[in-house]
Amino acid sequence: MENLLGEFIGTLVMIVFGDGVCATCGLKKSKGFGGGWISIVFGWGFAVMAGVYMAKALGAPQADLNPAITIGKTLAGVYTWNQCFVTSLAEIAGGIAGGIVVWLAYLPHWKVTDDKETKLTIFCTAPAIRNYAANFLCEFIATFFLVLGLWAMFVEQNGPFNPGFAPYAVGIFIVALGLSLGGPTGYAMNPARDLGPRIAHQILPIAGKGTSDWAYAWVPVVAPICGSIAAYIVGHHLLAMF
Repeated sequence: MENLLGEFIGTLVMIVFGDGVCATCGLKKSKGFGGGWISIVFGWGFAVMAGVYMAKALGAPQADLNPAITIGKTLAGVYTWNQCFVTSLAEIAGGIAGGIVVWLAYLPHWKVTDDKETKLTIFCTAPAIRNYAANFLCEFIATFFLVLGLWAMFVEQNGPFNPGFAPYAVGIFIVALGLSLGGPTGYAMNPARDLGPRIAHQILPIAGKGTSDWAYAWVPVVAPICGSIAAYIVGHHLLAMF
């Protein structure tokens, strides 16, 4: 139960900070309105760092915050498939709860923001150019390097991290991925990060909202899972990480 609580609260914290920076930059009359992509990328790096710290503090030793990573670790024998399923549900539930908190934090700003797409992209990702095959490929590549990079970071050859340093290193890596591969799709790389807040967008009474774009929603769910599986295969058979 501690593991599930940690994954739930850790993902909630990640979404509050991550979707929060999107709200800061995107919603009218926010003091950070127009902050731009660099602010968002660094905000998301800090968001992941904060979520991992919280998850570990609450008893989640893996602190995945991401069903794609959880699935990759299940293939590596860290979880059973039953544990994988309930852990992923906890992460998605944390994403929903985090989206609700962001809505509440910026409550007056939804009404004064006219752009419905902006409101949606505060909660979840959307492609810069809608091409499902290309969008899938980008999310696949980004998640592949996320998972492979995280596993490489923690192999014996790179030495043990000092206590408390690992989440910081992970946050820096998220920033790097956003700067390099985030432009085409917003780099979801995480079904819980995208699906959870998208569900929140669907169910919340957000002033002037549009659709939740369920036609695209499968991409940031399926592509990260496939990217994680591919990273496991490469890591296991070529890099001997496991």
